[in-house]
Amino acid sequence: MGIKERQDRDRSAVRESILHAARELFVTEGYRTVSMRKIAERIEYSPAAIYGYFGSKDEIFYALAEEGFRMMRESSRDAAVGIVDPLGALRSTFWSYYLFAKDQPQYFELMFVDRSVPEITDPERFTALIEMWQAVHERIERCVAAGVFPASLDVTAAFHILWASLHGAATLHLCQRLGPGESPDLLAADTLDVAIAGLRAGVKTTFVASPCHDIAASAAALTTSGVPDHA
Repeated sequence: MGIKERQDRDRSAVRESILHAARELFVTEGYRTVSMRKIAERIEYSPAAIYGYFGSKDEIFYALAEEGFRMMRESSRDAAVGIVDPLGALRSTFWSYYLFAKDQPQYFELMFVDRSVPEITDPERFTALIEMWQAVHERIERCVAAGVFPASLDVTAAFHILWASLHGAATLHLCQRLGPGESPDLLAADTLDVAIAGLRAGVKTTFVASPCHDIAASAAALTTSGVPDHA
C-alpha cells in the first residue's frame, strides 16, 4: 500500500470514529448539549483536529443524516425486489422504514425524532432522500394504475398517511411507550394495513403537503443541478 492510500485509509478511519462518537453522544446526551470539544474528547483527539474533518457540529449531523438516508434507500430498494404485485411491493417498501427504525435506532432518533437537530432542507446534498421519495411515490402511482387505489387518490397525501402510520409505531417502540406484552411489530403491521385499507376504500383525505414535499419539484431541482436521478 502506497503512502497516499495509507493516508486516505487513516483519514477515513478517523472520520468514521468522529461520526460514531457523535452519533452516540447526540442520542445519549442530546444534540444541543454536545460540543465539538466533547466529541474530540470521546475519541481522544484535539478539537482542532476534529475541525480538520468537519467545520461544525451541524456538519457532523448532516453527514450522519446522509449516511442514514443512504441506508434507508438501499433497504427500500431491496424490500421490493422480486415482488410483482404493486400493493405487495408498496407494503414491503413502507415496512422497510419500520425495520430501519428497529435496526438503526440511533440514526432513526436523530433523523426523525430529535427536534433539536438542524433542519434538512438541501435537496442537492440529500439525493438519497429524494430518490427514495420518488421511488415510493412511483409505487403508489403503480397501485393507482393497477386499480388497487382509486384514481382520485392524492398520491402525496397517501405517502404521508402510510409514512405516519409506521412512524407512530416505530416511535412508540423507540421511546418504550408500549405496555408489557404489547408487540410493536404487531401494532406497526396493523396500523399499516388499516391505513392501506382506508386508502383502498377511497376514504377522503384532507392533508395537503407543503411545497418542500413536492416530489416533482425536488426532482426538477436535482435535474437542473446536474445530479443524476436514480429513482
